[in-house]
Amino acid sequence: MLRNGLEPWHLLIVAIVIIVLFGSKKLPDTARALGKSMRILKSEAKAMKDEGGTQEPVQQTQQTQPVQSVQSVQSVQSTQPKAQTQTES
Repeated sequence: MLRNGLEPWHLLIVAIVIIVLFGSKKLPDTARALGKSMRILKSEAKAMKDEGGTQEPVQQTQQTQPVQSVQSVQSVQSTQPKAQTQTES
């Protein structure tokens, strides 16, 4: 009885259920909206794939800049307390 997972009469039953649920007037609009959504999804995926190679170097330079500024602040802070303690004594 269950030789294959999906037999032709299964597809026929699914098609009938879809037509009954959505009606024949809404099916073309639904198919059009689904096609439009798929095109948008494909174009966005392609754009993200193209941008993926160009964004990596930008992210690396942004990560190194904050590290340098933190180091310079630490070096300034380490010299300031020494100068303040000498002037206060």
